[in-house]
Amino acid sequence: MAGRLDGKVILLTGAGGGLGSAQARLMAQEGATLMLANLPEDPIIAEGKPPSGLWDNAQNVAAEIRDAGGKADVVALDVTKEDQWSAAVAKTEQTFGKLDVLVNNAGIYYHAGLLDHTIDKFHQIVSVNQLGVLLGMKAAVPAMRRNGKGSIVNFASIYGIAGAGVSTAYQSTKGAVRLMTKSAALEFVGDNIRINAICPGMFDTNLFESSVPKEAWGPLVDLVPMKRFGKPEEIAYGTVFLASDESSFMTGADLVIDGGYTCP
Repeated sequence: MAGRLDGKVILLTGAGGGLGSAQARLMAQEGATLMLANLPEDPIIAEGKPPSGLWDNAQNVAAEIRDAGGKADVVALDVTKEDQWSAAVAKTEQTFGKLDVLVNNAGIYYHAGLLDHTIDKFHQIVSVNQLGVLLGMKAAVPAMRRNGKGSIVNFASIYGIAGAGVSTAYQSTKGAVRLMTKSAALEFVGDNIRINAICPGMFDTNLFESSVPKEAWGPLVDLVPMKRFGKPEEIAYGTVFLASDESSFMTGADLVIDGGYTCP
């Protein structure tokens, strides 16, 4: 059914990555107007982080959407910076008139055993995966109140539900996202703002390829009852559902898309 997001203005973080770009394309096909946010590869703003190509990819996806007749723009955003969140929401309202949906998709992964965790790495992953989501909700809610309604989609993980035996810091952030989602959903339900979480399983994306050792891929696939990694578009369909009015009676919920991983 086409047009599931007609008239909706969406701010999507991490838009240059594998999951982000797939979501952007599908949401545009469903009629959404998009503000695509990504960490810029400007050394002043990005504080010396190495180039990844994701900023350029976000710009390319926006251009692709416009070329197809849709509406899209790009905004630089470090999700750990409150002032940049305020600027991103302001740009969205100034450019497109309102904000209907926030998709807190941006995140990082740290593949390490507990004894190999460092304080610096812990603070980094908490800042992006947990604080970034909190700041995003804080920035979006006033705009959604002005709009009279809204939907926020936070990205948690199956590893916010089940243990993995590795990457404890990462798991701590995703468990936190699930509970922040439920708490905020109750806090703002009276404002007609719905807040839900997506819990992806293992997906073949640039983040997975860059952060999980190749030798671990086979054993990880073996843990999935469907015996394969997910495809980015399979997450995108979930995001479209939570962003659309089809999910109008859902708030504080976890949408698990994991090939059966959490069934046992």
